[in-house]
Amino acid sequence: MPQISNFFGIIIRMFYDEHSPSHFHAQYGEYNCCIDIQTLGIIEGYLPARALGLVVEWANLHKEELVDNWLNIEQQKPLRKISPLQ
Repeated sequence: MPQISNFFGIIIRMFYDEHSPSHFHAQYGEYNCCIDIQTLGIIEGYLPARALGLVVEWANLHKEELVDNWLNIEQQKPLRKISPLQ
């Protein structure tokens, strides 16, 4: 599964064999969740509040890049790395 970003111990990934709605996966330690790109709401899973806040902050900054990567998935093109939260 391609890793597209990594910051503060949080790993962000997108998968090629995924389904709608457009989303990405966030992992923090033993916690995992799937986040809708459009709403930034959790589709499934769980992240502690602080980690989730960082992921949502990052996703707000990089929403266009996340959408572009989702389009790349649909077209079976390589994913682009996205800058981490600083």
